[in-house]
Amino acid sequence: MDLPQTDDYQRLFLEEKPLLDVRAPVEFQLGAFPRAANLPLINDDERQQIGLRYKEQGQGKAIELGHQLVNGNLKDARVAAWAEFVKRNPHGALYCFRGGLRSRISQQWLYENTGVIYPRVKGGYKALRRFLINELEVSVNEIQPVILSGRTGIGKTLLLNRIKQQIDLEKLYWHRGSVFGKHAEPQPSQIDIENELSIALLKHRNNNVSNIVIEDESSNIGSRRIPDCLFNRMRQSPVVMLEASIDERIDIIFNEYIIDALAEYQRIFGDIVGIDIWAENLQYSLDKIQRRLGGLRYKNLKEIMADAINKHLDSDEKIHHKIWIRSLLMDYYDPMYDYQIGRKKDRLLFQGDQQSVLALLSDKYGIQPI
Repeated sequence: MDLPQTDDYQRLFLEEKPLLDVRAPVEFQLGAFPRAANLPLINDDERQQIGLRYKEQGQGKAIELGHQLVNGNLKDARVAAWAEFVKRNPHGALYCFRGGLRSRISQQWLYENTGVIYPRVKGGYKALRRFLINELEVSVNEIQPVILSGRTGIGKTLLLNRIKQQIDLEKLYWHRGSVFGKHAEPQPSQIDIENELSIALLKHRNNNVSNIVIEDESSNIGSRRIPDCLFNRMRQSPVVMLEASIDERIDIIFNEYIIDALAEYQRIFGDIVGIDIWAENLQYSLDKIQRRLGGLRYKNLKEIMADAINKHLDSDEKIHHKIWIRSLLMDYYDPMYDYQIGRKKDRLLFQGDQQSVLALLSDKYGIQPI
């Protein structure tokens, strides 16, 4: 029986169809799609053995080895896992790397054991990935970005969360964008981020949205880069600058990097280990900008931060963190921002507080708050 394929890649992503990825785990870790579950036909070791057999003796012998490695109870267990996925997600699709032998075998075994006809993706992961790369280029050419800028701690992410027509790069990249911006869990792979970004832009295009607010970022966010096509477009787009008082900024940084970040570390690592790792990362982040700070200023900030951490650990007094936050903002981040915004003056369209910026975005670009 010739089981069905699908090449409606746009529909798969726009409708957030569940995807059954039967590639080996090592392939999945290099790059995957949202809502994809990795339930491999062959694991990493089996893949390596089959690949070696293919090089030495050809495709026929490699297929023969594959059937020897995956049979009996092991085969039953893998088919059962697919069947459970399909039961939970009856309107999805499955794929391997190129939409070839592995996905055809998986589709056939699933049908033989359950009677369920589950479509496989024509061209597999490679075709889906190519589709998203191409669509990213198309989207970037069609959107009209408005760049939301402002000093560190100004509340750009808070404002983005009040807007529908936006791309939250720091959320996609799972990094807060500064040297202190590392989360408790690692960033997604570059490929995963690009896939998510392309899908997000594709959804905006599908909703006939062209004006999109994007936060001002450098070419890298953490250890991942913004695709050149998007970053180049961002550098040519109008800039709206958010303003807030220094005390408001300190409160925002305090809540994000002290309260929220610590809660995140403790949720993942436990209360005791979590606070230790969080405190170590704060100090390590300061160490990374030692040269830029200069010896005396670094030494002073290091002592203030260490004192705040000790008081935090000893008596749960968190307020002392605001001392080093204030100094870091005013003496390090603000001068650096003044230099950067000076290079964007020709694109600076407006500056004001949250309500003023929201009003400008609505009046000039039709960008509505949530």
